[in-house]
Amino acid sequence: MRKHLIKLPRIMVIILLAGITFGGVSSCQSKKKLAKEQAAAAYNTKVQQAKKDLTAMLNGTTTWTLDQQFKRLDTIKSYNITDQDVKDLIVKVDDKLNTEKVEAERKAEEDRLRKEEAAKKLAEQAKFKAINESFAGIAHAGSYAEADKEINRTLSLFATPDVPVLIIIDQVDGVNDYDRPTTASRFLN
Repeated sequence: MRKHLIKLPRIMVIILLAGITFGGVSSCQSKKKLAKEQAAAAYNTKVQQAKKDLTAMLNGTTTWTLDQQFKRLDTIKSYNITDQDVKDLIVKVDDKLNTEKVEAERKAEEDRLRKEEAAKKLAEQAKFKAINESFAGIAHAGSYAEADKEINRTLSLFATPDVPVLIIIDQVDGVNDYDRPTTASRFLN
């Protein structure tokens, strides 16, 4: 009887160990299956979000700047998504963003040139400020004597009194209409 009692606990220990072992194996399989399902769900979420973002960029409905769109596109590319729709959208968005970048650079260059031209024009006008003020002084002189003084002062601004001058008599849409050529002395007197 004693041998029988000793064998009973051994059998129970063996059954207990077998239960734990097989229970643990099935538990690991459940965890692996759950991990695979979670990874698949995360991948599907990334795919759906990528499609949504790429479509918005392609349609121009995002509020992102061009740089932010490029960063988001690079992030989506780094996901290495194998979905063909996403791959097609990536190609289209990449082309669109590169076109927009070239257009933005062209506009920036045009703005720079326009500002440069305006600065040159202002500098050119500043050269003639003294002459224009003298002409205005002659036109608004109160008497002939004041006008003669202003004429003599204005003639000193020219290299010689015989410098040829063109007089603009009309301007239409940036096109000048000139009077016949004359000299500074003849024009002022």
